[in-house]
Amino acid sequence: MPDLPLVPAPAAVTVVDAAPFRLDAATAVTGDAEAAALLRALLAERAGSPLLLDAAGGVASAVDLALAAGGAPESYRLTADAAGVRIEGADAAGLFYGVHTLVQLLVADDEGWLVPAVEIADAPRFTYRGVMLDVARHFHPVATVKAYIDRAAALKFNHLHLHLSDDQGWRLRIDSRPLLTEQGSRTAIGGEPGGFYTHDDYREIVAHAAANHMTVVPEIDMPGHTHAVTLAYPELSEEPVVTDEMREILRVYGGDEPVNGAPFQGLAVGFSSLRIHDEVTYAFLADVLGEVAALTPGPYLHVGGDEALGTPADDFAHFMARATAIVEGLGKTPITWHEAGAAAGLSPGTVGQYWGFRTPIDGMDDKTRAFVARGGQVILSPADAIYLDMKYAADAPLGLQWAGIVPARQAYEWDPASVVDGVSDAEILGVEAPLWAETLSTLADIDAMAFPRIGAAAEAAWSPPLGATSQRTWESFRERVGGLAALWTSRGIGFTRLPEIDWRG
Repeated sequence: MPDLPLVPAPAAVTVVDAAPFRLDAATAVTGDAEAAALLRALLAERAGSPLLLDAAGGVASAVDLALAAGGAPESYRLTADAAGVRIEGADAAGLFYGVHTLVQLLVADDEGWLVPAVEIADAPRFTYRGVMLDVARHFHPVATVKAYIDRAAALKFNHLHLHLSDDQGWRLRIDSRPLLTEQGSRTAIGGEPGGFYTHDDYREIVAHAAANHMTVVPEIDMPGHTHAVTLAYPELSEEPVVTDEMREILRVYGGDEPVNGAPFQGLAVGFSSLRIHDEVTYAFLADVLGEVAALTPGPYLHVGGDEALGTPADDFAHFMARATAIVEGLGKTPITWHEAGAAAGLSPGTVGQYWGFRTPIDGMDDKTRAFVARGGQVILSPADAIYLDMKYAADAPLGLQWAGIVPARQAYEWDPASVVDGVSDAEILGVEAPLWAETLSTLADIDAMAFPRIGAAAEAAWSPPLGATSQRTWESFRERVGGLAALWTSRGIGFTRLPEIDWRG
């Protein structure tokens, strides 16, 4: 019998030798009203018509959804047999995840729909389980962001990192700095149309995320990746630093060399910088970060710090120290990419996001350990494993390959605690799967690149360590994720049928 199609793999699952639970016209859902509404909607989407009745006297069977205090945060228990299904969540998030697990268990046969007899006790390995969506290189409208939230939350991700600014565009209205979107949001890579979020748009995204038990983490990338600022406030920016390496990137991928005051529509990175020793720069940071923080109820504010190749090392350290201090002063926890670990004055408690390789090179590990030494934690995002925009095959029509070709098995066979020596579970805040959008301009593009490899990232974030259970193996994963084909199709997810996966349905 193949493994049940559960992704991410639960902490403990037992298939019971008993008759399954069958959903029919006499089935009702009882208990928590919010979870019941979610379950009805998801099952109707899966089956193409409503499956569950409102609770009423005389029903023959029921799905019971309840909150049960005492478990770990976000945990749940699910039991199913011929008599019914019961899900107990330690909190609302746990009940939400239990409902999504139940939907994955649903099986169609000639008589209708059933749930196999099973006992599941589940809880996450890491508290931070993130996906990142780049809306700067190509702008993605609110509807697309909300759709990606729905997809990620179903796989038990609980943070959405939005990359809101880059050389190619500024994507969030800042009332105190209106020219950022009036001048800096109009274009995208390749000259495609740009766009930006109003405050109401952003609040809509935040609210939709919260309804799916996800926290929005906004990123304003600095001091590099800031060319769009030059379109609005040129007095804040240094002249571009263009190297031969950047010229080669432009030759391969197209685009003109960056010029201050002109939109940049290419793929090259590392040439831009804010003016580090000018106080007007920090007045700008205070305005922008203050407004973003006020719009964001979550605890984190990401200030970038990656690929600042146009900023001298001492200047970079000075800037990141001041930027993280501003964030801390706003009552938020700063997050930066791992390069900022080299900045001696970084605010204590800053979280470092590692985007290097499964085997660190060029001091990436030293910079990452520095966050822990200062009292912070680390988010793992190894590019050659869970950068979902890396090509899964050499002939893939979308994606890049600067971190190599990343097939599904490579995305799966790594463990967060084995990447950086000295950074184990206690020092790891969580795992995040970034999706950069240089080549991705539609939801269909996002689906094609993210699915199915996003499932591998989900297991790294939620499930027990690689090899710790019989399910935490590549052989099990390729069966389990393959069993989700029908569910994903019913949800309108345009996943790529990678030949590595044992697709069923």
